[in-house]
Amino acid sequence: MTDLARTIVEAQNLNLILDTLHIGIIAHTPERKITFFNNEAEKITGYSKKEVIGRDCHDIFQGPFCGGKCSFCDGAPSFFSSKLEYPVTTATKDGSTIQLEMTVSPIITADNVFKGVVASFRDMTELFHLSLKAEKMSNFAGIIGKHKVMQDIFKQIQEVALYNYPVHVSGETGTGKERVANVIHDISSYGNGAFVPVNCGAIPEGIVESELFGHVKGAFSGAVKERKGRFELAHKGTLFLDEVAELPLKIQVKILRFLQEGSFERVGGEKKISVDVRIISATNKNLKEEVKAGRFREDLYYRLNVIPIHVPPLRERRSDIPLLISEFLREAGQDSPHGVPQIADKTIDILLAYHWPGNVRELKNIIQFSVVRSRGKKILPSHLPGEITEKIDLNPGILNQSTMDDMVRVRGKLNSEAVKAAMRKAGGNKSKAAKILGVGRATLYRFLANNEEIRIFADQL
Repeated sequence: MTDLARTIVEAQNLNLILDTLHIGIIAHTPERKITFFNNEAEKITGYSKKEVIGRDCHDIFQGPFCGGKCSFCDGAPSFFSSKLEYPVTTATKDGSTIQLEMTVSPIITADNVFKGVVASFRDMTELFHLSLKAEKMSNFAGIIGKHKVMQDIFKQIQEVALYNYPVHVSGETGTGKERVANVIHDISSYGNGAFVPVNCGAIPEGIVESELFGHVKGAFSGAVKERKGRFELAHKGTLFLDEVAELPLKIQVKILRFLQEGSFERVGGEKKISVDVRIISATNKNLKEEVKAGRFREDLYYRLNVIPIHVPPLRERRSDIPLLISEFLREAGQDSPHGVPQIADKTIDILLAYHWPGNVRELKNIIQFSVVRSRGKKILPSHLPGEITEKIDLNPGILNQSTMDDMVRVRGKLNSEAVKAAMRKAGGNKSKAAKILGVGRATLYRFLANNEEIRIFADQL
């Protein structure tokens, strides 16, 4: 057998092997010409080998098959050195939305010549929806939550990723609105472009227009050179307008015009500039109320709120708190010489009972504070910030008695909640209550004498 014949036979055998795999495989050249497409790839996408072999993958799939992480959107990269792994949302031939787990690897010859890429992918759509239905998915692209409302958000993100419709994310401060926007960007066809966040409330009103749309040289005093704005910087990517309710009405008009026309002028310029940008907005205010108050344009509200996603406050999904604690402890362990910190059950009970005005951001800050304070030991109630322990309601309906006792000791001073808890445990016996509180009987009597409500409560026990 000649070397050529042997090579042909080996190639045929390799193709047979790859066609038996239960994983989709596609390969293309640096010019995006598809050279291989196995049976499972046909099954997953709905396209046949005859339809795709020799075709530009962007043409056949009406966009980058590898999603927003595609490195071939602006022509072939000069080199492709490392394997990429990520989730991607795409569409089949019949238009159905599917969720894939994608791995893209470079094809490099022995003499270090880049020949293209091979991508392997699994269809995770059924597993994704089953996990949502069973509420078993606890981490979606870095967003933590098993509560039903979070499962609904995961589904919304997956559904909206394929479309370039504006998304508005609402929710209190610290709930993770920017994280939601980031994930939508990452798994969408815009994921290869820049994610450009803008805090609309932090930009001085006089320069908002220039920040967003840029300016030409000489447009105003200090404009010594031409400058691109955030819209241009986000071309082929996502512009995230955080705290969008803070935008001046004048700027709202210009953003509305961009959403209608897809173009704008820089400050001081006359040239129309067109950009391809996905818009995601967010605010912790009620935009409908802002519209009623005349502070936000109604027409812009409807333009931005095409796909609404509401991120709930942490107090409405307390069942996710242990998951979040575990994740934040894992992150803290990466920077700690002591490894992943441990946390006492009583400490978790206290964190579950807290009302979390700062939401997930506040929880993360408190875990970091407690890790430092515990110095590598198990995190106890005494390691929590005073602002947490002072605001916990010492009520048996929220905390068990053992945890309440710890809370009283942590607080180290008399207050209404601590005295009520101690009197309740002592069955109204003031001497026993004083011992639980760690104070003298006379101290407790003086406190009761100055607090009629607590004194009546104690006498009724």
